[in-house]
Amino acid sequence: MVPLKNFGIFALVACLLFPASSVYGHGFGVDTISSVDVQGKQLTISVEMPMYFEKDQEGQITITATEDETKENAKNITFLIGLFHKDDMIFRNYFFTDNGVLPIKITPQQGYDNFVIKGEQDSLLGAWYGTESNPIEIVGPLFTSGGLYNFEIEVRTIDEPTNIIEDSGIYNADLSLIETISFMQQDEDDNPVEFRSKSYFDTVTNFEYDPITKEVTFEMPFDWSEKQMSHIPVVHVETHFPKDFVEFLSPSYSAYVNEIELFNSSVSIDDYSEDHERVVHLVLLQDHLRYMKNEMKKSEEPLSDKMSFRLSASESVSFPLEAYTKSEDFKVNLAWDPIDVEPDVPTNFIFTIRDGKTNDPLRNSEYTFVIIQNGQEIHRTSGTAQIGGEFEKFTFSEDQTGPTIIKFENIRNTGQETEFALVVVPEFGTVVLLIFSISLLAVIGFSRKYATFSLIRT
Repeated sequence: MVPLKNFGIFALVACLLFPASSVYGHGFGVDTISSVDVQGKQLTISVEMPMYFEKDQEGQITITATEDETKENAKNITFLIGLFHKDDMIFRNYFFTDNGVLPIKITPQQGYDNFVIKGEQDSLLGAWYGTESNPIEIVGPLFTSGGLYNFEIEVRTIDEPTNIIEDSGIYNADLSLIETISFMQQDEDDNPVEFRSKSYFDTVTNFEYDPITKEVTFEMPFDWSEKQMSHIPVVHVETHFPKDFVEFLSPSYSAYVNEIELFNSSVSIDDYSEDHERVVHLVLLQDHLRYMKNEMKKSEEPLSDKMSFRLSASESVSFPLEAYTKSEDFKVNLAWDPIDVEPDVPTNFIFTIRDGKTNDPLRNSEYTFVIIQNGQEIHRTSGTAQIGGEFEKFTFSEDQTGPTIIKFENIRNTGQETEFALVVVPEFGTVVLLIFSISLLAVIGFSRKYATFSLIRT
């Protein structure tokens, strides 16, 4: 996040752009294997599965083989599929599909010592295949824990069911199940604080919070080989902690992996998704992973077999804040001057109303500007931002302290609204909590509203 410079009352604040970071983990639930050579044919094999399986509820794995030249599904494919989790083999079986698409229904059930495969089996390789009335289904202790799952895939027949292929090569697809783990830590007064780690890649371990350095550290297994990294589009992990845990609240965070500092774009703060928790997202794209690998290779130490994360609170803050309406039709940029909001000091709230899709300032935008404390309005005024940008001035009195909502209502006479928040606590200096929502559009077209909850001490 870049600090705002040359800030003036009438300045139209430039939009703060964020990269596509609202992505899920490894492969978005899909991993694609390219350049699979089978008897001179080039195939692409994709493996797709949900990001999580509900207990006793059915999910589905879908494996698809497509011929690169014709762009059509391959015919009469027999896969030899091995499934591994944390280096343990779950199963290794043959599966057949006549149209190149292999759906396997999965029903995770704990309490079973083994799993059961339901379906038909051919007489040649004993491959499981499904029919419309009797699809392939696996029931038992599958996908009952999160983390990374590895599929080893061989192609054993193609074109004809009897065209058996030897030594076609083993190809790997890796997909993750979301895993959320709670870690009880202690604050600087030895009070318990619950942190949660949500991983879209692999299992988080050795989670610790240091109240002296205001840092969170944790580890995750990782294979830095090019073979493995070549089909990892993103690594995503979230750190959750209570919004009222002021000790670790910060306007921004610095993050490191194996002591290499991450790009600012890899770290985002989210106070919107959870009512009572702040979420700090760490999102590492494939280019970031390669950059870190190259940096690690500069040392004489061998490459690690893990990622060691360090998340540190920072005291810097940057404007503008951004908030979308629920429909995402409109976006409001907000800043204020002076940055320390105090009683008896006039505060200028500078804002720009923008098109939520194009980010263009919207001229002649009607709005209602509202300030709320303790559920009660203390100020309300309406106006028109003729060039899209405008400002409102307000002076808080000595008894107007505590949590404060800055709300924009009826934007452009549509009834849509959005809000920000700040808190003034003069007896401890000024503490400003900035809550705002931003829209992060993922590579796969998924959009989600995020918020930032920031802390300034004076």
